[in-house]
Amino acid sequence: MLMELELRHLRAICAIADAGSLSKAAVRLGVSQPALTMLLARVEDLVGGRLFVRDRSGARPTDLGETALRQARLLLADLDAFAADLATRPAGPRSPRIATAHLACLSKIVDALEKHFPAGDPTVQVEPSTLVLCNLLERSHADLAIICQLDNQELPLPADIPRRTIIPKFPFFIALSHDHPLASRPEIALEDLADERWICPPGADDGSLASLRAMCRKAGFTPKIRFHAPSGGASDLIAAGHAVRLVEPGSRSQACAIRPLKGDPSTGRLLLAWRRQAFPEEAIRALCHAIGAAYTTHAEETATYARWWRSHPEAHPWTA
Repeated sequence: MLMELELRHLRAICAIADAGSLSKAAVRLGVSQPALTMLLARVEDLVGGRLFVRDRSGARPTDLGETALRQARLLLADLDAFAADLATRPAGPRSPRIATAHLACLSKIVDALEKHFPAGDPTVQVEPSTLVLCNLLERSHADLAIICQLDNQELPLPADIPRRTIIPKFPFFIALSHDHPLASRPEIALEDLADERWICPPGADDGSLASLRAMCRKAGFTPKIRFHAPSGGASDLIAAGHAVRLVEPGSRSQACAIRPLKGDPSTGRLLLAWRRQAFPEEAIRALCHAIGAAYTTHAEETATYARWWRSHPEAHPWTA
């Protein structure tokens, strides 16, 4: 019965998905691989189907697995926030709870947040899933969220939660091996990557994978998804030439070559969404400027991104 599922089951399947293999997930969970294999078999028996396809490249979620993972991540986010809310807090105003997408400029944004909230350090939860970020905000488990919205992606936020655009447009670049024949080019046409093996975008599939497939379809091919890895992971696979991956333009890696895609086939925008009762309008306006300035500083310090950034002044209005 589904009611027999336990928290450890949910955490286990999330760990397997994030790690990309049972052996790596077992290390993260501090259990043996045979024990984790038995636990996964128990969960699959309870839900009535396979959650992962396992082969030499690791473990990939099935369609049923993707559905289970989306629900598990939401439930675990709710429970973690519930536990945090019950924790003993010191007297005085509560520190702001901030949820944010996994950004290459995260450290600079945290610096900006700490300056903006000098009375109390904000708590920051980093989450690669747009769906989870919106859910945290809607269920009052976060006071504000910094969200990366892909073009043509609908945000699952109710109308009473305000939002404001910080960066109206940013591109996605491609990460590939320094030894790749295309790495010598200043920019790469998407259609030239048709024969490559791809690493799946990280996090729950709430738009990023669909966006990758859509842009590749427009370029005349279907991407060969071979690897699943957490955000910031699998750089060794890229460096060794096993795969390519879409990355933030501000990403920095000595191990991989990061190049713009010709014509910017995939773009997004950076938004701030917040609970209306938590912040006055002037505070939000100042916060948007602070986050925009932090993002701009990082962009201008990143050689590959700086060229694109400076040639697209419409992308950074908050520093005007």
